[in-house]
Amino acid sequence: MAMHYAYMSKVVQIPDPNSFDEAKSDKKWVNAMQEEIDALAENRTWDLVKLPKGKNVVGCKWVYKTKHDSNGNVSRHKARLVAKGYAQMQGIDYDETFAPVAKMATLRTLLVVSAAKRWVLHHMDVKNAFLHGNLEEEVYMCQPPGFEDKKHPEYVCRLKKALYGLKQAPRAWHKELSESLKKFAFKMSKVDPSLYVKRINDCIVVILIYVDDLIIGGDSMDEISKLKKNLEMQFHMKDLGELRYFLGIEMIRSESGIYMLQKQYATTMLKKYGMLGCKPIGVPLDKNCKLRADLGAKIEDVNMYRSMVGSLIYLTITRPDLSYVVGLVSQFMQQPTKPHLDCIRRILRYVKATQNYGLFYRADLDIKLEGYTDVDWAGSQTDRRSTSGYMFTLGSAAISWSSKKQAIVALSSTEAEYRGAAIATCEEVWIRRLLADLGEYIDGAVTIWCDNMSNIQLAKNLVFHARTKHIEVHYHFVREKVIDGEVDLLYVSTNQQVADILTKGLSMEKHTQFRDMMGVITIGMVAEKHEEKKIEDDPKKG
Repeated sequence: MAMHYAYMSKVVQIPDPNSFDEAKSDKKWVNAMQEEIDALAENRTWDLVKLPKGKNVVGCKWVYKTKHDSNGNVSRHKARLVAKGYAQMQGIDYDETFAPVAKMATLRTLLVVSAAKRWVLHHMDVKNAFLHGNLEEEVYMCQPPGFEDKKHPEYVCRLKKALYGLKQAPRAWHKELSESLKKFAFKMSKVDPSLYVKRINDCIVVILIYVDDLIIGGDSMDEISKLKKNLEMQFHMKDLGELRYFLGIEMIRSESGIYMLQKQYATTMLKKYGMLGCKPIGVPLDKNCKLRADLGAKIEDVNMYRSMVGSLIYLTITRPDLSYVVGLVSQFMQQPTKPHLDCIRRILRYVKATQNYGLFYRADLDIKLEGYTDVDWAGSQTDRRSTSGYMFTLGSAAISWSSKKQAIVALSSTEAEYRGAAIATCEEVWIRRLLADLGEYIDGAVTIWCDNMSNIQLAKNLVFHARTKHIEVHYHFVREKVIDGEVDLLYVSTNQQVADILTKGLSMEKHTQFRDMMGVITIGMVAEKHEEKKIEDDPKKG
């Protein structure tokens, strides 16, 4: 373990300061703090006042972060003043807390539609986003370290605007942004409150919000430019141009489509855990591997294990082939053992071999929604619960997937499969409505492929037997959608059941086959597909 940490210290470059005392002697961080204080003053975030008798006061601290671009180069040094919100008291300092953020499935769906319709996609960042929200509660905060008022050092800050770290800051910011967008004639999507849509005659403009990052897209560059100007008049914005790098996700756009991957994130993660020089492997989990909670000796560094799992969970944004195995190791966060840690190291070896892989959404394919659902009945070695997996593709690659254990123990494989089909059907309904908000309407039934004939018969047969009555009470939803013609549950052989990769460990041959069917490919394969399309369009070259 000591050798592991020693290696980590070599790969990590100059760390960011952990406190004001560490940062105050470095000019670049002093300048960054001054920039933050100036922004707060310009925004009139607080007034200096005496602390009223009996009022609660919260502390504050500086948080330092070196920002990097998609190539790993330093782009800026950011110092942010953060309130110690944990000292707030509900009902006194705050009431409601929430922070709507875009679902990743919404982002991927937007990319598919944008690729197919040749929409423009731009990226904007709101400077000091949480500072724009007005506070309704009475909140007092200590003066910022290093920037205390010399005349009145005993005074406190009476906050008028929200500040990072406050419980109600996300709510205040979202309310401010939402009201502004409504003034610009945008309507909030009913299926994802982070998506706003505006239709002008035959044009459409959409905004996808992830806290202080905005993705703006649509088929009218004039309307997009007008929206940008309106936002810049309302807030302090940074125009990042065409969408290329978003939340650690790289977006590569070409004539053939949009490619999203997390290569830089994967490389940084491998460096962090000392696995950059590890031996690559072709499959993340041995198909015969069965993990249990009581297997092996407990590990000492539980926090390291949890950190590794958390990093891998974020990587699944563009890597559905990792969803099952990452979900498996995340079940043992409380008391991980050596076999669990060994399993994570094997996953990282697989990441090493596939760090160039991502999802490619082709521009030359119709927007066709199709789903797969599968269940590993009683697969858990700990509690014998079944693992449900579903995956939906839109065009050339996956846009939504899930790999989760079911809430209760299924008494038969048919019951487990039917529960899994119900979960997949709910997702189909959600995606259908999301596409309608984006101007894409699906006619007819969406095909969901299943490899269990009993499940299909149960969904289509109007007669229930006594042994399936308990399923009828809870999971009649699938049948209703089949009868309404919204879903068509069809049989697919196990050899073509893509959702298998979300429910169990597979052989290398099967894993590679299903990974390709999900649309998880390398940038080199994207170029090959583009050349193949050119040959198809021009038979003489073939």
